[in-house]
Amino acid sequence: MTPRIVAIGGTVSIGSTTELALRTAMASAATHGAEVQLFDGAYLAALPHYRSSAHAGAEGREMVEAVRAADGVLLAAPGYHGTISGLVKNALDYLEDLSKDARPYLDGRAVGLIATAYGDQATMSTMQTLRSIVHALRGWPTPMGATIRTYPGLYSPDGECLDDRARMQLEMVGQQVVQGATSLSAMARPAA
Repeated sequence: MTPRIVAIGGTVSIGSTTELALRTAMASAATHGAEVQLFDGAYLAALPHYRSSAHAGAEGREMVEAVRAADGVLLAAPGYHGTISGLVKNALDYLEDLSKDARPYLDGRAVGLIATAYGDQATMSTMQTLRSIVHALRGWPTPMGATIRTYPGLYSPDGECLDDRARMQLEMVGQQVVQGATSLSAMARPAA
């Protein structure tokens, strides 16, 4: 079985640290045998506010369907004012479309979490918010959650993480989401 992982996150800035961190975890998940699909900051920025007058119903459908079929999810959010960004929160609101599924929301899915911010306090409060949201959506957060303090030079111009501690955290989140997704999927299959 090839685990299907959906990666959601980023900011309105192309090449943001949040998106680069997500891509580092995605690469680790792929190395550990997963098929990974990305919904980045540009995709999230195009989503209207969930259920607002601008939301016609078709927006976000591709992301919702990908999560519906996924075995695991990677979430990356920047810390804005001590919590996740509105951009990421709005994308997570779209998962309400999964509420009436046989496997609602993030039920039975491993979820790897990444929080980025300029300060350590903001990374920790953002991580706590992500964990609370995943629990509310019935997901299984991985034991390791990456809290990445951003600074100039964290990533090379070609997108390589230059900080050993940050890279280790991100790679572990990618690996654990695959392990969790594989384990949860195996438990959900009927015994032969």
